Amino acid sequence: MNNFILTIIFCLGMYLAEAQIPEDDHLEVVADFGENMAIGVSVSSENRVFVSFPGHDGSGHLALAEVKEGELVAYPNEKWNEMGDYETHFLRIQDLYVDKDDMLWVLDSQPGSSGNIFGDGKGESAGLFKLVKINTRTHQVERVYLFDDLDKSRSALNDVRVDPDKNHAYFSDPGLAAIVVMDLDDGSTRVLLKDSEFTLADDITPVYDGKEMVNDAGDSFSSHINGIALTHDMKYFYFKPINKDALFRIETRYLVDPSLNDDDLRALVESFPGVGITHGLIADAKGNVYLTTSESYSVSYITLDGKIHTLVQDPRLIWPDSLGIGTDGYLYFSCAQIQRLPQWNSGRDETDYPYQMYRIKLP
Repeated sequence: MNNFILTIIFCLGMYLAEAQIPEDDHLEVVADFGENMAIGVSVSSENRVFVSFPGHDGSGHLALAEVKEGELVAYPNEKWNEMGDYETHFLRIQDLYVDKDDMLWVLDSQPGSSGNIFGDGKGESAGLFKLVKINTRTHQVERVYLFDDLDKSRSALNDVRVDPDKNHAYFSDPGLAAIVVMDLDDGSTRVLLKDSEFTLADDITPVYDGKEMVNDAGDSFSSHINGIALTHDMKYFYFKPINKDALFRIETRYLVDPSLNDDDLRALVESFPGVGITHGLIADAKGNVYLTTSESYSVSYITLDGKIHTLVQDPRLIWPDSLGIGTDGYLYFSCAQIQRLPQWNSGRDETDYPYQMYRIKLP
């Protein structure tokens, strides 16, 4: 059977599988991004929406933008979005987070080849990482952190959450299979729960429309600790690998306590089994934790009683990823369509353009 016929069969199967899921009329499109994959999303207390692009495909020049009436405006200015010195220009933004003081934290993360969660062997021998603090009221960059003490040969910093009360930042690092905690006073970091049962992925292969997510070398998509969330009261830090059935949490007071070692921390982790393969995480003011689930084209949430509910399911939710919550009562999120990339489809680009950002009312 030739490649053309195989392609037709695959696309038809994908269409039929998605056609079984009706579109949700409550799901709203916030912005179109053409062929530019959006990754990071976050929303300020004034409902200002920020989005970042890792530079995968597309022809857009922006790394970080504010969405204004559906249009993208360079943020904090054009200069930071131009090529230039790594410490004063964006390279490859992986995640965004607006804290309770409306400071926008930008994780600029270019993993090295050994830290790349996609396993395609690209990248420098050592990664380049920085955390940029931007005051959204003055639009000024207030500080840049360079992770001087981090093992950059293996690190793949993925998501960031910031705790202004304790003046610490928390990161998922699938390259190190660990939680990284930064003291924002001096920029020093600690690597916690490395290679633990809570941060390592299980041997689970994602399946989309009956097709396993496997590359030409026979390797399944796999990511260690990836999605993270911080509750509004800063009490709990939620985290999980993508390829893991359980969601975990630990109190932040333990993460910032340097007297506790990994054995101590293991005993303090709480588990919520049965959530399945998920990507992005975020918590709302009620304590609900939202999880994006690409296998079922959905966003679900787990309530304080441990029950899981579906917020929205729609065929357009192709790898729903990063999330932001506005004071307008909406959940905002991007769709990365990772499973549609050529490396997972025998070199074919199966992306459903344009990339888009959506929003849905919170429960």
